[in-house]
Amino acid sequence: MEAYYEARAPEYDDWWLGTGRFEERDRPGWEEEREALVAAIAGLPPARTLDVACGTGYLTQHLPGEVIGLDQSASMLELASARVPTAAFVQADALRLPFQEGTFERVFTSHFYGHLEDPARTRFLGEARRVAPELVVVDSALRPGVQPVEVQERTLNDSSRWDVYKRFFEPQELLDALGGGETIYAERWFVAVRSGS
Repeated sequence: MEAYYEARAPEYDDWWLGTGRFEERDRPGWEEEREALVAAIAGLPPARTLDVACGTGYLTQHLPGEVIGLDQSASMLELASARVPTAAFVQADALRLPFQEGTFERVFTSHFYGHLEDPARTRFLGEARRVAPELVVVDSALRPGVQPVEVQERTLNDSSRWDVYKRFFEPQELLDALGGGETIYAERWFVAVRSGS
């Protein structure tokens, strides 16, 4: 997974923006939902936040409060630090967070949790709860045309092909996995929940 996202860094925002390979995809309502998701995230109460697997910082830039972004990919972090110069960024393993217990008020993660298989999923939740009392997870919504769990073959602009484990969620299923909480956004493409708040 680490190598895939390192290779994908220069084109990652094409997915968010509907450009490049995603320009011709039929994604009805994508732009409106993307903006509604951004508004939901920006509307969270300000908090000292660790953005785990922050990628290019596309959502990081909308997080209210003091933010540290963390990712394993140096290329992703280079893009994120240019996009969000007010945030600090750390290259590290999301399953071994290099912070002391209770360092943050919130852990935020977007489109990372759905790539984790057990025992990595359990380890991540333990690490998130160790460093912050609140966890916000944004991921892909379960919708017609996808299975709850898939192994997807993804092709990058350089024609390289990658097999990627991916889960899609209904809000309550995701909340149950996190131990309860509230849904902050849920539509066709995205689901976002807040646990431990």
